Amino acid sequence: MDGTGSNSTRIGVLALPGFALMSYASTVEPFRAANLLSRRRLYEVLQIGGAASSGGMQGAADHAVGDPLDVDVLFVVAGGDPMAVEDPALFAWLRRLARQGVLLGGVSGGPAVLARAGLMQGRRMTVHWEHAAALAEMDPRLLIERSLYVIDRDRVTCAGGTAPLDLMHALIARDHGAVFARLVSDWFLHTDIRPSGGPQRAGLVERVGTTAAPVLDAVEAMENHVADPLVLDDLAALAGVSARQLTRLFRDRLGASPMAYYRDLRLDVAERLLVGSAMPLTEIALAVGFANSSHFSKSYAARNGRPPSRARR
Repeated sequence: MDGTGSNSTRIGVLALPGFALMSYASTVEPFRAANLLSRRRLYEVLQIGGAASSGGMQGAADHAVGDPLDVDVLFVVAGGDPMAVEDPALFAWLRRLARQGVLLGGVSGGPAVLARAGLMQGRRMTVHWEHAAALAEMDPRLLIERSLYVIDRDRVTCAGGTAPLDLMHALIARDHGAVFARLVSDWFLHTDIRPSGGPQRAGLVERVGTTAAPVLDAVEAMENHVADPLVLDDLAALAGVSARQLTRLFRDRLGASPMAYYRDLRLDVAERLLVGSAMPLTEIALAVGFANSSHFSKSYAARNGRPPSRARR
């Protein structure tokens, strides 16, 4: 997802029957605001399906399910009972888009639809709390986290409600920088931006142990890029400081370099996957941003004094 070039990022939004307007608006409105504030079309949003919301409002549609789509991202927004969605044509269409390299996202009950289509295996994910238990029962292999949102390589999942405002902040920051993303969030009076893994910004302050904004911005970016690690220059750019300044802040406030802190954060996620899932080591290595299981095992053993296979036992 990259709207930094001359062409805008094309985003498809499929709202399934019974979707919640709050989840839908929190998904699409930040992109409209980004266009307005930048005075150019950074994002083009395409409506798909034209379904009625839970309140009976009928949506317009630019495309129907099954149409060939030229999009960079597709969000599935679902409410009601997404576990009851049984649509082979929809599932086949989603799988085809995945094969084409489209980044797939699910909002509220949308992650359950992606899972039912077989598109969430080996990916960390979240879903609205009312669907989490049923989804875990449907497929115990799913890596469900009780987070506001999860970004894992080519899948993005979000719990719905107002959480898409936090997710879209992260995506816009990735595309156009943290300063611009804050302008978009301020447009909606959404000043307390919450990180993916916690209920509010204060939770990030408590977990990290500092109030230094560049450090918090960098850690938030790290948490959003576990499977596809950023380099130091990218982290510094997202934090709005130089790489040298970010390194100094991390050493002063956290006692470690940014990349060492980042490696430990990814290994912490790996620890949870080792203990709480049956994923093969190779898949865990990829899920936390290592090129292969050998590199992952060496890094894990160097930090923990034991190989990952012993942690699993």
